[in-house]
Amino acid sequence: MPTTPTVPPPSADSLHSALKRNIEQLAERRKRDLAASSLQERVADRITGFTGSMLFVCLHLVIYTLWIVINLGWVPGVRRFDPSFVILAMEASVEAIFLSTFVLISQNRMAATADKRADLDLHINLLAEHELTKLTEMVAAISEKLGVHAVPGREIDEISRDVAPEAVLDAIEASNEDQDLRR
Repeated sequence: MPTTPTVPPPSADSLHSALKRNIEQLAERRKRDLAASSLQERVADRITGFTGSMLFVCLHLVIYTLWIVINLGWVPGVRRFDPSFVILAMEASVEAIFLSTFVLISQNRMAATADKRADLDLHINLLAEHELTKLTEMVAAISEKLGVHAVPGREIDEISRDVAPEAVLDAIEASNEDQDLRR
């Protein structure tokens, strides 16, 4: 039997209980958010979902092909109803306006959801950073009590202090402004 460098993934049953709880909570939140969405948002999502499908593409291919073939006069016995294709152009333009509006509505909603998730990620990361800082302090106190002295250094000093998120954001914004000025 050949060996592989990877281990098969664990089954869903063997996931840590906290991880299972988190998955369940996130799924429940998605259901609540979907239930709380307005009728307009649900309609826009449905339309956007349909217009982004291959069925939509196929229907358009059939309809536009028939429209063009009929109006070129290639179908005997069927009268041309748009010989200059002005109606087709107008219909396509109006459809594009509405479809782009529905797509924008759905994108705005997805952006709001992404912002919520980014905020959650940031809060969790800041909490984890704070907890690691406290753990570093505890390990330093334990090592001092046991007489184990770590090599002092700038990195140890840095990880022993909490990060100020506003300072990080200020530095990022300043860096972005510097890049904008160089352009």
